[in-house]
Amino acid sequence: MIPRLAELNPVQTLYLDFLDTLKHQGFEGDLNPDYANRVVLATDNSIYQVLPQGVLYPKNTEDLVRIARLADQPRFHNVVLSARGGGTGTNGQSLTDGLIVDCSKYMNRILEINPDERWVRVQGGVVKDQLNKALKPYGLFFAPELSTSNRATIGGMINTDASGQGSVLYGKTRDHVLALKSVLLGGECWDSKAISDEELAVHQQREGLIGEIHRVVNQIFTDCKAQIDSCFPKLNRCLTGYDLAHIRDESGRFNLNSLLCGAEGSLAFIAEAKLNVLPIPKYAALVNVKYDSFESSLRDAKALMDWQPTSIETIDSKVLNLAMGDIVWDSVRDYFPQEEGEPTIRGINLIEYTSDDEQDLKAKVEALCQHLTQIKGQAGKSFGYSVVYGAAEINKVWAMRKKAVGLLGNAQGDKRPVAFVEDTAVPPENLADFIMEFRKVLDDRGLAYGMFGHVDAGVLHVRPALDMKDPEQEKMVREITDQVVVLTQKYKGLLWGEHGKGVRSEYAPEFFGELYPQLQRIKALFDPRNQMNPGKIATPSTVEGAQLLKIDQVPMRGQHDRQIPVDVRQTYDSAMHCNGNGACFNYDPQDAMCPSWKGTRQRIHSPKGRSSLIREWLKLMSQRGTDLNQEAKQVREAGFLTRLPKRLINTVRRDRGEYDFSNEVHEAMMGCLACKSCVGQCPIKVNVPDFRARFLEVYYGRYMRPVKDYLVGSLEFMIPALSRFPQPYNWAMQNPFIRAVMKRFAGMVDSPVICRHSLRQGLIERSVEFASVESIGRLTAAQRQRSVIIVQDAFTSYFETQLVLDLVDLLGRLGFNVMVAPFMPNGKPLHVHGFMKAFNKAAEKNAQMLKDLESSGIPLIGIDPSMTLTYRSEYKDIGDDLPKVQLIQEWLVDALKAFPVKGETTQHTFKLMAHCTEKTNAAPSIRQWQEVFAALGQKLEVLATGCCGMSGTFGHETQNYALSKEIYALSWSEIVNSPAHRGQLLATGYSCRSQVKRLDNQQLLHPVQALLGVVQTL
Repeated sequence: MIPRLAELNPVQTLYLDFLDTLKHQGFEGDLNPDYANRVVLATDNSIYQVLPQGVLYPKNTEDLVRIARLADQPRFHNVVLSARGGGTGTNGQSLTDGLIVDCSKYMNRILEINPDERWVRVQGGVVKDQLNKALKPYGLFFAPELSTSNRATIGGMINTDASGQGSVLYGKTRDHVLALKSVLLGGECWDSKAISDEELAVHQQREGLIGEIHRVVNQIFTDCKAQIDSCFPKLNRCLTGYDLAHIRDESGRFNLNSLLCGAEGSLAFIAEAKLNVLPIPKYAALVNVKYDSFESSLRDAKALMDWQPTSIETIDSKVLNLAMGDIVWDSVRDYFPQEEGEPTIRGINLIEYTSDDEQDLKAKVEALCQHLTQIKGQAGKSFGYSVVYGAAEINKVWAMRKKAVGLLGNAQGDKRPVAFVEDTAVPPENLADFIMEFRKVLDDRGLAYGMFGHVDAGVLHVRPALDMKDPEQEKMVREITDQVVVLTQKYKGLLWGEHGKGVRSEYAPEFFGELYPQLQRIKALFDPRNQMNPGKIATPSTVEGAQLLKIDQVPMRGQHDRQIPVDVRQTYDSAMHCNGNGACFNYDPQDAMCPSWKGTRQRIHSPKGRSSLIREWLKLMSQRGTDLNQEAKQVREAGFLTRLPKRLINTVRRDRGEYDFSNEVHEAMMGCLACKSCVGQCPIKVNVPDFRARFLEVYYGRYMRPVKDYLVGSLEFMIPALSRFPQPYNWAMQNPFIRAVMKRFAGMVDSPVICRHSLRQGLIERSVEFASVESIGRLTAAQRQRSVIIVQDAFTSYFETQLVLDLVDLLGRLGFNVMVAPFMPNGKPLHVHGFMKAFNKAAEKNAQMLKDLESSGIPLIGIDPSMTLTYRSEYKDIGDDLPKVQLIQEWLVDALKAFPVKGETTQHTFKLMAHCTEKTNAAPSIRQWQEVFAALGQKLEVLATGCCGMSGTFGHETQNYALSKEIYALSWSEIVNSPAHRGQLLATGYSCRSQVKRLDNQQLLHPVQALLGVVQTL
């Protein structure tokens, strides 16, 4: 039995007092000193892990004022604060052992859009893609492009002065900031913008902090102008963080925002921003150029800039190969053809053109293509290319490039590419030589690495593969960084070109030289006691002995992870490898990942959050000498009654308030819908349902299970008997009193009723046999060739019997011989709830039956995507020799090519709302549905949707009902109720159709049923 985890790292009394005082002073947001929230925000996308004292989620600017004012009171002068946005920093920018202030949860409103003057006003927690979606109807966009644009906040972009692809044309975030509303330490709000000398003179006459800031900053700029000009390199990715070089803009106006942009929250909190926005180019093209070496792609990029593109991005073969193994490749494979006789692709340049004049765009592209054709095959040049036109298709390629950041972390083994020297910037003409020396630094240590980036701007992301759990490899962080610093200086560049300084601020004094004391003066003006994200950018001159953080003296994640035994790490490997890239914080409600995060906006309810909690839980268990693999074995071997008394006692104590960190982990796990979108969409392939099931197995070895778990887990086993005489069950499920009892005591709501017309009866009426060795043996060779076996699942066979019969009818009309496998429990509900012993037993028995049928050579197909995909996912727990059970469309698309349908049909347009598991874990199958419909003369549009909120039985559980409805409202409700879609919507998931029927009283058809209606006219 696992021990209780009660003795943890407690919150310091000073911080508890601060939070309590803040609450009594009217703080409207959330105050989270709980261990779970602290653990989840202890990491970002860097190699570091720093446990904060608590997390604050302010609801408005007034809350930020309350925080800053209270921190300025003498008794709280030792309280440390750090602002946090999307949490995607690669250098520990927002990590702190104090309090994290996260504006993303509540302060995420777009306040004003002025399309005529081309500006917007937003709160700091607005996500970049969220803003651009709101701007698109006006033909505008916020320019700085980031690979993390679907979760990066505007406040975070400002604090790191972020930039990315296209920065040669569009610049950095600072170039688009018109005004900022900042909250200074002490609680004073200040609206900063570019001002004339007359306005500056007025501000300098003010008393107090604002006047002092304007006087000192202007004095520094005036007195140190020569030093500033010589210190700040003339790069596209100019030095950020207290950017003295741009205190005066091109018009000579004084602009305090040049200090605040890139300051990483070390000077003030960013509450609001007024931003410049630009017209979306009307036309775009992307030329994908292939090389036989990465060096050739780098060196050729300089020459390609002469052809005046908007941007040039480079990807090496390692990143490209990882992309090929991800679902994102399905959308771009046609643009990277590998022709016969061509060398292996080892480097790619993505060359983008944009214009408002279509003819001008095409002329530029054609000129470049002629050049590429002429030099094709020459030494150091490209050997092929493809061209993509149109924003929609180009965005697919850019989505692949964006995902490359996370994909690097999905390299196999313990050595994973990590970020610590990944955004150096040098003049573009020096980039190739710089990178060759950089590669030698890594090659001399025998390290693998991946490279990609913005060659037009002289920025290349380089991530060496290290096992940070190995103390010897950890030392390389210092060795490599020191060498790279020397290289950047040699080639007149910077260590920090794009991703901020963070922990790497250690090197700031070396780069700033004699100018560094002036940065300290500025820090002291805003933050005289070093409370605002201390150790980053600069230390205040007013604090004697204050030091910048050191890259190898901040706690690292690997130091925590190495405390977990190797075999336990292997069992929970998908949680161990989460690198904090934050893809699961995707804001888009029409994207599948992650529904529990979108529905709650709580970071503990995300794959990144759950992975962080599991790793901490594993570490704490290991520190207490608990072998979790052995615990799981004991749970499986122990009888129910053996542990019952202790489990009852532990449960009573828990319910009376006895603390156990395992309960916080349990809360986070129970919010997971087990939709498996994380498995398909996370670049690292974090598999929350897998480690969730393993956690629940041992957790319930200590505590009692709720009744609902037994009801759900036994459903597949009971339903065949219940279906023989369904009336009593159906009466109970529809009786108001029984429903109330089920809701209150069994934890289940809106349970579906069993179909009265049984599948067996329907098959008999259609003369369709159940598949068996004997029945298959009676088939002729011709019949075998056209035969298919439908693998049953409990949901469609017993709750949507007509769908199974409609599939039988459809395939029969298409000329196929249909057989149905005998029903046997699939086991997925058992796995979802952590009944691992029972799952393995059910899976082994079912797999054996299906393999016996498969040995006949007849294809097996399943109806419900979630249940069908279990055979290629959860079933891996029982071995590698598994039956191949295809989704309907995976088999049918090839079957229709082999046996085409004769006759013509009237074309109709249908719109598909695909199941989350299906579209994220079997992405090509969605396109296959379109091919099947096209083969039958129909048009099928695929609608972008998030999760429906049901996900198996999740939405039927009382504790999840409200969240289930909230998730449904985010995406599905609007689409289902839109008159534009009436009569056209199709849904592949049983749970999706069930949710629509429950919440909107509409019955959506399965694609099979729509096709049956079509073929009935033949």
